[in-house]
Amino acid sequence: MRRFIAILSLFALALGVLLWILLLTSISADAMSENYQQILYASVFFTVLLLILTGWQIWRIFGDIRAQKFGSRLKLKLTLMFGLIAIIPGVLIYLVSVQFITHSIESWFDVRVEAALESGLNLGQAAFDYLRGDLAQKAAGMAHDIANRPESGLRAHLAQLREQAAVDSVALFSPAGQLLISSQRDLTLPLPPLPMPSELKQAQALTISLSGMDGLTSLVIIDEQDSNEAEQELRLRVLLPVAARSFFEAPRVLQLAQNVPENLHQNTEAVRLVYSEYQELKLARQGLTRIYALSLTLTLFVVLFVAFALAFFLARRLSAPLSILAEGTQAVTQGDYSQRRIVKGGDELGALTQSFNQMTRQLFEARQENERHRNEMEGARAYLESILANLSAGVLVFDADRVLRTLNEGALSILGEALSDELHVQATTWRHFPLLGKLLETHFTRAGEDDWQGQTEVERLSGEGQIRHLLLRGSRLPIVSGGGFVVVFDDITRLIAAQRSVAWGEVARRLAHEIKNPLTPIQLSAERLQFKLADSLAGKEREILEHATQTIVNQVLAMKRMVDDFRDYSRLPAPELAPLDLNALILEVLALYENSGVRVRSSLADNLPWVRGDANQLRQVIHNLLRNSEDALENVYGAEIFIRTVENGVVLLEIEDNGDGFPAEILPRLFEPYITTKSRGTGLGLPIVKKIIDEHDGEIAIGNKPEGGARIVVRLPQAEQQINS
Repeated sequence: MRRFIAILSLFALALGVLLWILLLTSISADAMSENYQQILYASVFFTVLLLILTGWQIWRIFGDIRAQKFGSRLKLKLTLMFGLIAIIPGVLIYLVSVQFITHSIESWFDVRVEAALESGLNLGQAAFDYLRGDLAQKAAGMAHDIANRPESGLRAHLAQLREQAAVDSVALFSPAGQLLISSQRDLTLPLPPLPMPSELKQAQALTISLSGMDGLTSLVIIDEQDSNEAEQELRLRVLLPVAARSFFEAPRVLQLAQNVPENLHQNTEAVRLVYSEYQELKLARQGLTRIYALSLTLTLFVVLFVAFALAFFLARRLSAPLSILAEGTQAVTQGDYSQRRIVKGGDELGALTQSFNQMTRQLFEARQENERHRNEMEGARAYLESILANLSAGVLVFDADRVLRTLNEGALSILGEALSDELHVQATTWRHFPLLGKLLETHFTRAGEDDWQGQTEVERLSGEGQIRHLLLRGSRLPIVSGGGFVVVFDDITRLIAAQRSVAWGEVARRLAHEIKNPLTPIQLSAERLQFKLADSLAGKEREILEHATQTIVNQVLAMKRMVDDFRDYSRLPAPELAPLDLNALILEVLALYENSGVRVRSSLADNLPWVRGDANQLRQVIHNLLRNSEDALENVYGAEIFIRTVENGVVLLEIEDNGDGFPAEILPRLFEPYITTKSRGTGLGLPIVKKIIDEHDGEIAIGNKPEGGARIVVRLPQAEQQINS
């Protein structure tokens, strides 16, 4: 505030100086002309100072805007509004005043008067030039006339010539400047001054440029003489050389003197003085116009600055309460509900700050209450999330529009990470699990069904063709909570596999009991027929008998092998688990395939952790998988099998080949008995492998590589002894 008052005082002083300048110029044009430069500099100085201060004000406002200070834009708007209020009438008055002053001062002068004065001045100068030329011509005639005259009678002749020429005085001087002859019209008048030596030299030098003495080249001198105390007269003197009468004689100098007529001199001088004064007035007119224009410009800038200063001052006064409210609002957004300053005053801004403090106090109380409820909800939510996270079952939560909003880790563990891509997507538009989404939508839209249950098969998107059997249970959420649906599902794949394994084991046991007993009598009867009848038959009948009996024996043996396989599948012993080196076990099995027709490559991880397993059963797993790959690569050019081990939290055994891979239609059912792609075999190899891996708490996945060929991945847990060590 003090700075603002000091600035206003400074410009009040500047305005006083401006008024003094205007008063001075209106009283005396001479004073204006004498102080014109100082007035001009002072006006320019104050104008530049006003521009700098006004620009400083605007720069401060834009600086506040760049700093994002509250109220800065309000200051800018108020400044622009006050500036427009001051500029529009100020510029209008300024233009009208400048035009008025310019036309008023111009009306003081008339172009015809100036032209008349210039004509009179030119006329007097022409008359004066005529007198000079006439006197010079008379002097030239006299000099030519007396050039060859003798000294005797020269005085009288010279006086006669003076009378004829009607001049005031004639004098003849020697080359040294001595007066030889003189003749004067009025003897009472003082004699003309003697020529100066320099004037004599100039006159004698004129002989160089004379040609036959017929030129008018002469030296004309104008003298001023005092006739009285009030006036001065002008006298014209002409110096002209007189030709020498012999070569060795220096030229004499003839001087003619003639007073300028008094009226001509006075009138010419009067015209000159009037013209000079007129030019001074004309110069004063231009300076006066400029001074008034600068003064008006300075006044305009003073008005603009005062308007900007008042706008800045009022904006600060108005933005102060608003700044308090803005600070309070920002503090509230950051969680600070402390009391703010109150603007004292009975206006609306003071009441507004008081109301704001009351509001913040109420918000603080409401926030405390809300915080208490939020803590309770967070506790309940954390408890629920803990339960969901530790559930092995999958949980899916849908809103009323059938859009998946929440899922737990159990759901991702069962169906894979691809399920996370279905978040915030409606069930009917799922990309990875379209059949599951349509099944859920069917249950959601079924009328009158609040709770439901069902089973389905879903392919786990791991690139390994795994089929998951899911047991689904769904329920409708209360409308008060926003509505929607919750679905809980369990992976019953292993349960179904175990049930199928038990069922197939029971089938195998019964087949072994029911089929194997009659096979031996059939085989013995066929062999007995061949033994008894072979000698009694000959030729073609003997061949038919041998072929028929051999066929019966071979088929009986095949049936026995199949029954034995079923028996082995149903009577697979429990594994004897112990820590073992999987790499060493693989190398032991690979030794059996050194002479195989298929190239077998291996890449075994260094420092592979030991696994917990049964060496005999895992050896059977590796052997079955390698044999299946070898059978699949029959008649394949460049057949190759690649086996490797990898440590990735668990121990991975990977077997790949470059064959045709598994057909897509049977890929999900490869672990079921009797599912095989071979022309011979029972289809029990992979089911036995699956059963062994399951009993080792491991996993097996079968799939096809993108570039072609089969890929089998076996996951086995590490041995606890190895982990602890």
